[in-house]
Amino acid sequence: MVSPVATSFYKRSNFVTHLPTECVYSPSHFWLSQIGETRWRVGFTKFATRMLGEIVEVRFEKPLGHPLASGEIVGSIEGFKAISDLYSCAVGRFAGANPALVQNVSLVGEEPYGGGWLYDVDGSPDTRCMPLSAYKTLLDATIDRILEKQASEESP
Repeated sequence: MVSPVATSFYKRSNFVTHLPTECVYSPSHFWLSQIGETRWRVGFTKFATRMLGEIVEVRFEKPLGHPLASGEIVGSIEGFKAISDLYSCAVGRFAGANPALVQNVSLVGEEPYGGGWLYDVDGSPDTRCMPLSAYKTLLDATIDRILEKQASEESP
């Protein structure tokens, strides 16, 4: 039996999610969870998946063991709303992509903090990664900017 992950409720405007408390978060809306002494699992937050829309394809271009610098492109992701590069939010070595995504890429959007993880890294998170409290502040500012832009576009 898998023990439940502790989460923190988050709501801003019409965006609602439960964020895992043990993760650190990148400014580009990735989560990182330590799964071994030096191994980190990386995935997109629900906010990131919502911006992409329904996920239709994920590709990785780095071989197993490839050295990674923070900000380096590791692959790409395509959703109905956008196509984006996947960046490393850690320093270390590429430890493999989520094999489940080959059969079911929709896991990225359906289970962003579970079965929809993206890749593993042996190393450490980028120094810009932040704890949950700081990520919530970042989300507040990001959502507020989106709402302000929408309001200005709707005004005559």
